[in-house]
Amino acid sequence: MRRQIEIRAEARPASPFRLPGGGMDGIARRRGGVLERLLHVGGEAVVLRAAQPALDRVVMGAWAATREAAEAGLARLRFALGVDDDLTEFLRTFRDDPWIGASIRRAPWIRPPRRAVAFEALAWAICEQLIEIERATAIERRIVYRLGRRCERTGLRDLPDVATIAGVAPARLQSYDLALSRAIALRRCAHEVATGRVDLEAPDHEAGWARLRRIPGIGQWTIDMLAQQGQGRHDAFPAGDLGFLKLIGRRLSGGDPYARATEEQVRAAFAPYGRWAGPAAAHALRTGGLRSAARPIEVAAA
Repeated sequence: MRRQIEIRAEARPASPFRLPGGGMDGIARRRGGVLERLLHVGGEAVVLRAAQPALDRVVMGAWAATREAAEAGLARLRFALGVDDDLTEFLRTFRDDPWIGASIRRAPWIRPPRRAVAFEALAWAICEQLIEIERATAIERRIVYRLGRRCERTGLRDLPDVATIAGVAPARLQSYDLALSRAIALRRCAHEVATGRVDLEAPDHEAGWARLRRIPGIGQWTIDMLAQQGQGRHDAFPAGDLGFLKLIGRRLSGGDPYARATEEQVRAAFAPYGRWAGPAAAHALRTGGLRSAARPIEVAAA
């Protein structure tokens, strides 16, 4: 086994922060207060770990065969955790908001979930289209365990690389319970990314979104999930998500539990929050007690 390079870093979050828990997709896991996952940088495996020994202190580490890969992996971990994001302006501006102010005051650390890699957010958004989250994460676990990459030393797993997904037969993805239309959409998106036609990491997000939208099966909900969870856009959230349609439907109807808003009504409801619509939406879901792909799992203080 090649000698591992280890690098460590410490962050002092500028606004309230709590380390998230592990996910249900078979990638990230949390054990004994330590969050860890496997990530690949240019095909090189990087093991990432993070812990929060104090409310104002997050320590992170990366292990890889080269320093370059370890540093790149650590940068992706920082992005996924959002430890460098300063939400002070959002918290200060809306702490007395009649809708979400109470949630902000009680749980100021709440923020939308993130993915370490933009394609990961895109791929999982496709898997999660129009189905229950439990069924979607079961599909994601099958993709990770049957097509993904594994670290023998730690047992951690990562998604398959983009080229692998671009080349997999739709029938095989169907065997994991992914609908044929979504299997084809996932392959086409992977092909666009693998060939460089779509650069998900480019500063011009809108250009990539426009090209992806030309693929059948890629709608605004999927783009919103990519923007929020894979590209770190605070102004984005999946307005077409059922959780938001229920939330705003109840709000507009005066509490009718069966009411459903339109996507346009959802966007109008969050328009006053401007570039902070994503964090505002996360707090609104918490206030309404509803589930959505945009609401993070709440974790107790470290």
